[in-house]
Amino acid sequence: MRSVYVRILVWFFGTLALSMIAFVLVWRFISLRSFAGKPTELNAMMLEEATEAYESGGSQKLKDRMKYLHQFFPGEHYLTDANGFDLATGKDRSSLLALIRSEWGVAKRSQGCFIMGTASSNGRYRLIAVLPLPFEVWPSILYYLLILFAVGMVCWALALSIASPLRNLARVVDRFGRGELSVRVKSRRRDEIGALAAAFDLMAERIETLLTSERRLLQDISHELRSPLARLSFAAELVRTAEDRDLAVWRFKKEINRLTHLVSALVEMVRAEEDTTSCNLEEVRLDTILNEVVADCEVEAAARNCRINIDADSNLGMLGNGELLRRAFENILRNAIHYTPEGTAVDVTLKACADTVLITVRDYGPGVPEGLLSKIFQPFFRVDDSRDNMTGGVGLGLAIAHRAIKVHHGQLHAENVNTGLLVRIEFPKD
Repeated sequence: MRSVYVRILVWFFGTLALSMIAFVLVWRFISLRSFAGKPTELNAMMLEEATEAYESGGSQKLKDRMKYLHQFFPGEHYLTDANGFDLATGKDRSSLLALIRSEWGVAKRSQGCFIMGTASSNGRYRLIAVLPLPFEVWPSILYYLLILFAVGMVCWALALSIASPLRNLARVVDRFGRGELSVRVKSRRRDEIGALAAAFDLMAERIETLLTSERRLLQDISHELRSPLARLSFAAELVRTAEDRDLAVWRFKKEINRLTHLVSALVEMVRAEEDTTSCNLEEVRLDTILNEVVADCEVEAAARNCRINIDADSNLGMLGNGELLRRAFENILRNAIHYTPEGTAVDVTLKACADTVLITVRDYGPGVPEGLLSKIFQPFFRVDDSRDNMTGGVGLGLAIAHRAIKVHHGQLHAENVNTGLLVRIEFPKD
C-alpha cells in the first residue's frame, strides 16, 4: 500500500475490527464463566422461597410466588419434584431435568439458552432455571454495523484530512521541481503538516530569490564583461600593429586592470552574500571600525579637496564579522567621497537609538533621481548622467554594502536631502 490515505483507513478499520472481536470474546468469556460455577446463594434462596410457598399454600401459592420472582429475575424458573413434574402447573419437566441430572449446579447450553438446576437438601425438590444466553452476536449485528459505519465515517474524514494536504504538497513540490518557482503551498493548518508546508514555502522563497539573483547576476556579468573584453581585444591588436608600442602596452595594461577590478568586485560581492552563520562572528565595536574606515579614506578625500566629518558615540558594539562590516562602510564612504563636490565635506554619524544603532553618511553631491533611489543597491546599477562607467566604478560597491549589512540583519536606505544624498544604516540592538 503506497497510499497514505488507504493505509490510514486500513489501520483504522483493522483496529476497530480487532477491538470489536476482542470485546465479544471477553464478554462471552465473562458471561459463560458466571454460569459455570456451583449454585449461587441466589438460586438457593429462590429454591427455599418456592419450597416454603408450595408447602404452606400448595400449587396456587407457588404460582403467585414464582410470578412475583419473575418480575425481578430474568428467565423461567420451575419448581419440580424429584421426577421432574412441575408442582405449580403439573407439566412434565423431566426433559429439562435430564439435561442437568448428571451434574447439579452446572449450566448446560441447549436451544439458545442455559439450563441450570438446584436440588434441595432433602432431595424432594428441584429448582430448574431456564436462562437466556447472556450475549448473542447475530441479534445485535445491525447495531454493530451502525457503529462500524459511524466510526468508519470518522476514520474516513480523519484520513482525508491527513492525506489530502500531503497530496497537495506533493503536487506543489512537483510543480516547483519542474521550474514553477513562484508556486507555494500557503497552508493554514497549525499542526505538523502545516509546519512542513510552511517550511517548504520558506525554502522555496529562498531558492527562488537565490536563483533569480544568480540569473540576474549572470546576465549583468555577461553584459559588463562584453565592453572590457572588446576593448582588451582592440588593445591587443594595437600592441601588434601600433607604431608607439609603449602607448599601446600602457592601454593594454589599463584594460587588464579594469577587468581585474571588475572580477575582484564580483568576488567581494559573492563573499558579502555569505550567511552570518558561516562567518567568523565576534563582538565588534562599530565606533572603532567606523573611525578606522574614516582614517583610511581621508587620503582619498584630501586628493579630491574635500574632508570627512565624523560624530560617533563610543562603546557601541554588536555581534558580527568585522571585516565584512569594514568593507560595507568603506564602499559607502568612498561612494560619497567620489560624488561630493570639491571644497565640501562628507558627514558621518554613529548614534544609539531606542532599539537600533544608526549610522548615516551624507554627501553634498547631485543626489539621485527619486525614481532610481530603490535601484542604487542593485548590482551593476549606475545613474546614467553622473555615475557612469568612466566617472564611477563598476556599480558593485553599494550592492556589496547592501548584502553585507543584510546578512547582519541590518537595513540600508538612501534618500535625497536638501543638498546631496543621505545613506542610512540601521542595526538592531542585541
